[in-house]
Amino acid sequence: MVAEQDNRDIAVVILAAGQGSRMLSDLPKVLHRLGGVPMIGHALAAASSLQPDRIVVVAGHGAEAVQTAVARLDPDALIALQTEQLGTGHAVAQALPQLDGFSGRVIVLYGDTPFIAPETLTRMVADEAPMVVLGFHAAVAGRYGRLVTDQAGDLLRITEFKDADAATRAISLCNSGVMAIDADLLRGLIGQLGNDNASGEYYLTDLVSLARDAGHRAAVVVCDEAETLGVNSRAELATAEAIFQSRRRAEILAQGVTLTAPDTVFLSLDTRIGRDAIIGPNVIFGPGVTVEGGTEILGFCHLEGCHIATGASVGPFARLRPGAELGQSAHVGNFVEIKNAVLDQGVKVGHLSYIGDADLGARSNIGAGTVTCNYDGVMKHRTRIGRDVFIGSDTMLVAPVSVGDEAMTGSGSVITQDVPDGAMALGRARQVNKPGLARRLMQSLRDRKARQA
Repeated sequence: MVAEQDNRDIAVVILAAGQGSRMLSDLPKVLHRLGGVPMIGHALAAASSLQPDRIVVVAGHGAEAVQTAVARLDPDALIALQTEQLGTGHAVAQALPQLDGFSGRVIVLYGDTPFIAPETLTRMVADEAPMVVLGFHAAVAGRYGRLVTDQAGDLLRITEFKDADAATRAISLCNSGVMAIDADLLRGLIGQLGNDNASGEYYLTDLVSLARDAGHRAAVVVCDEAETLGVNSRAELATAEAIFQSRRRAEILAQGVTLTAPDTVFLSLDTRIGRDAIIGPNVIFGPGVTVEGGTEILGFCHLEGCHIATGASVGPFARLRPGAELGQSAHVGNFVEIKNAVLDQGVKVGHLSYIGDADLGARSNIGAGTVTCNYDGVMKHRTRIGRDVFIGSDTMLVAPVSVGDEAMTGSGSVITQDVPDGAMALGRARQVNKPGLARRLMQSLRDRKARQA
């Protein structure tokens, strides 16, 4: 749910500078995929739900790769660099130049904490306290920082586990790290942070005590512990993926979609499936897939970057790659691959074909084994097939080439020239029969094997 008020006075800072050494990877931690997209994509989506004035991502380890990914996921997001990882407080300080002229509320999120709900952020924004910290009651508090509150529930301080005494460690209310703070207050306090602690880092959490000492109130908003799950290892990434998939499947089912074997269907963060669609078993939705209502995706299909219109059917064992556009009632059958191609209403590509870089007119029928030969070794070229065309089985369409309306190609043809409307194109080599030659060759082969034995 998006906050209802005008949120131009909100900015979001996403911390994404850490290396993530426990991932044992050359890839920055926030770029590991969750739900088909880099993990930071989930934080960006949560931030965007607030319709903020600006989003700033603080990058450090692998900054160039992080910047590239962020630009693809949210071109409007700004980048700040933390060249030395000196703690969360230091990271937020690096973002402040990107917030010049901004005087509203700043939300601090984390690129490795993918499940913070938009509704939770809305509650934080709605709280009138100049500083709001997101907390949760942990089943096992472990090494989380603790939120120390007064009898009224206001936040007194956040104490990191390393620096906590036994009484403080007994507190179950834990710190998620997520914070909302007035921008002017943030600017006034961030320079006062010190690093006299067990880690020698500048903790963002110390802002609470500084704000209290300056006479400002700090509040706590509590969310479910599951929202605060952080990802620091491959095992935690696998756990997060399982949680994500379970939630997305439940959402899809609640929207009127049939999943015949829900646990075998894998969805992406941006997967969109319309009402009364039927999804078979073992279907994988990569990023960028929209399936309109009343469609059917049979089992063992892989879809990515495609759009499927009402009444279309796909599969089984089909692959739709980026740029595939299926019109109403189009059919793509088993072992068919479609890439960067538009299939108009009622087009049928039944089986064993590759259609790439092509436009197929309404009601055309593509025979088995057809290939649009779109790549000449240097450049990609497009194939254009008109309406009501019949392409015979095992036709090779060597692009660039066009087949006119109501035309046909003979089975086994290699089509290298445009085919006019209504014409029949045959591109076969002349067949020559050599009487008895096969029998003589086989006998020669048997004789040779006998001699070798």
